[in-house]
Amino acid sequence: MTDQLTLVLSEIQRRGGIGRGDITAAIAHAEQYVEAGGDPRAVIDLGSGGGLPGLVVAMRFGDAEVTLIERRAKRADLLRFGVLSLGLGDRVTVAECDVATFTSRLARSPDAARLVDLVTARSFGRPEEVAGAAAPLLRPGGFLVVSEPPVAVPHRSRWDHRLLAATGLIDDGRHGGVRRLIKLSDVPLCST
Repeated sequence: MTDQLTLVLSEIQRRGGIGRGDITAAIAHAEQYVEAGGDPRAVIDLGSGGGLPGLVVAMRFGDAEVTLIERRAKRADLLRFGVLSLGLGDRVTVAECDVATFTSRLARSPDAARLVDLVTARSFGRPEEVAGAAAPLLRPGGFLVVSEPPVAVPHRSRWDHRLLAATGLIDDGRHGGVRRLIKLSDVPLCST
């Protein structure tokens, strides 16, 4: 039996929001973000694209407030379709903007102190881009969970310790096909 999440993500894929490939396998990969994500009250998914892992995370963390950030209008529309189809509109928001704009708006808003417990990123950018975007959004003790390429060099991380120290993050290691980083210290929101 096919569940609603699979049906919705398959439709998003049919409409061009998710690349070709097995949706069941893509959902299984997205489940790794859930397993590594702790028990968040608030989540931000960077560069949400067609909803992987954002919609899976939103479904599995049924009490969490989730923000899906996507700068491309077509993909943001597909995310809104997914949120509506899955009945998530009461706690999932689609922010149609780039991450820098989102962070800048958050810094100027009355909710600037509202940091999240979990930031997810799949195919968002190089480690320095991901860490730089995620760190100001995470509360101390929060997790950044990112997709990792297959292990090419055993025991070698693409996450440089100096980069992580500059962003207040530490590497908690691989968890299957994802890596979890933990926010240790505050990095203020920039209002650029």
